Amino acid sequence: MTGRIVVVGLGPAGPDLVTAGTLAALAGAPHRYLRTTRHPAASVAQGAPSFDSVYDAAETLDEVYATIAEALVAAAAEHGEIVYAVPGSPVVAERTVELLVEAERRGEVELDVRPALSFVDLAWARLRVDPVAVGARLVDGQRFAVEAAGERGPLLVAQCDRSGVLSDVKLSVEDGPDRVVVLQRLGLPDEAVFEVAWDDLDREVEPDHLTSLWVTELAAPVAQELVRFDELVVTLRRECPWDREQTHASLRRHLIEEAYETVEAIDGVDVEAGTGFEHLEEELGDLLFQVVFHATLATEEGQFTLADVARGIHDKLRLRHPHVFGEVEVEGAGDVMRNWEQIKKAEKGRESVMDGIPTALPALLYAAKVQKRADNSGFQYPSLEAAFADVDAELAEAREDPSEHEVGDLLYAATGLAHHLGIDPESALRAAADRFQARFRVVERLADTEGVALNAADAATLDRWWRTAKAELGA
Repeated sequence: MTGRIVVVGLGPAGPDLVTAGTLAALAGAPHRYLRTTRHPAASVAQGAPSFDSVYDAAETLDEVYATIAEALVAAAAEHGEIVYAVPGSPVVAERTVELLVEAERRGEVELDVRPALSFVDLAWARLRVDPVAVGARLVDGQRFAVEAAGERGPLLVAQCDRSGVLSDVKLSVEDGPDRVVVLQRLGLPDEAVFEVAWDDLDREVEPDHLTSLWVTELAAPVAQELVRFDELVVTLRRECPWDREQTHASLRRHLIEEAYETVEAIDGVDVEAGTGFEHLEEELGDLLFQVVFHATLATEEGQFTLADVARGIHDKLRLRHPHVFGEVEVEGAGDVMRNWEQIKKAEKGRESVMDGIPTALPALLYAAKVQKRADNSGFQYPSLEAAFADVDAELAEAREDPSEHEVGDLLYAATGLAHHLGIDPESALRAAADRFQARFRVVERLADTEGVALNAADAATLDRWWRTAKAELGA
């Protein structure tokens, strides 16, 4: 048997804003339910059981609302008719009522939804705004990046109950407004309506369950695709057997592989011809998947979120670019890098600029980073001649003592020379290896043509083939 649910609203603030219709429905009902007692007018339904415990037991809000809706349908079937009281208005930002409407369409319950005041009524009054005249839209702060995607404003953003929500709102917008209006506890004695800088939204505001935002306009669309992607990874983690098994450690190899594949794609880009960008886009997507996956794992572990990652790198880059976001003046890229290392040293409490260099880097990259740190600190070759002289000196020492130690010094000196010339030693060595490989393939072909095995050819023949290969390839 299907039951009947009378849904009433408790209004946006205290008992003085509860409608007479709501009071009458509650007074005459033997079976009453509250979504939550966490509301200033909850006292008008004194004695009614609430669903506060569901919030504590469930892992997600979607699970909370689904559980409440199912319980209400069951209670209505048992008692015939119940009254269900929700904060604000039943038809404004009330997910449980949306689920009950769906249940009604399936024939599971009969609904009687009564009108009530909502927080938006007080918001328009305080803002002195006609929402119809300005074309305002109401969006959920907890799904801001999706619901407000592509919007330019104005927007009234509800359900901004946590600092994390404010951070997500801020970071979802590529270019936010200068200021935003914060509305808190409207209709209560401690009501507050004030402006705050957009960049300080998650720093200057202490949100609660009665906090909303008024955003007059957005200069750029919301990063909808990134949010959709983040949600996709969460779904994969929940529903895919392989993804469920992964850890930070198990993904390490995949992260390294995707990074190298991205580098390979970069090498394949021809800017003038406009080719290779499609492959680069694909590989950057694969690399982004690794970043989002690790952030998802960390979110599950209660450590940090993707928003935290984005906020952290945003704030770090602002701090390390005082010549862009501060008053520091620089003359060129060299000054920028020196400032960067000094700021990094200070913020991380390092005693040396050499602290913090990842020891797991491949040897050439490791050497290049050490050289770069020293150079940026002012410890550098005074001239190109000095750099070549160092290579010559290390070469002479390696001739006298062809040990791992001396050969290592020679390789490091060559790395220093490359850095002094502004050449990436990793790219230079990779290109040299590619040239050697191409020439060697020509040598193999020549050996096959002449019917001579490579390991049986004398030095003169090998040299002739090599010179032919160089001439043929033009390098």
